Amino acid sequence: MVVQAEDHRMRLQTNQGPRENFCRPSVDVLFRSVAAVYGANALGVILTGMGQDGLKGCEALCAAGASVIVQDEASSVVWGMPGFVVRAGLAEKILPLDQIGNEIVRRVCARPQLQLAH
Repeated sequence: MVVQAEDHRMRLQTNQGPRENFCRPSVDVLFRSVAAVYGANALGVILTGMGQDGLKGCEALCAAGASVIVQDEASSVVWGMPGFVVRAGLAEKILPLDQIGNEIVRRVCARPQLQLAH
């Protein structure tokens, strides 16, 4: 999936491009598109999952000035995806699953009106 800005409207579209990290959909593809459209206004969230899908997407988000939070190891079934992001130094916060929802709400409520990256 990808996010696209079209005539000041956002569209979520499926992507039939090559598999990334052996999967489709890939979090990396989605997060790169989010970084391009929303820039520093984005928030990436990586939850339990196998492999390193999401790592390159989180790199793109951080390069655009966005923040990334990840699920902690103790509450993850598999700490592959979050672990890769943490070890790369891209996680702004590492939280148990039961605290992530409140953190998202806190950040959304604290942000000024959204401005698109381009």
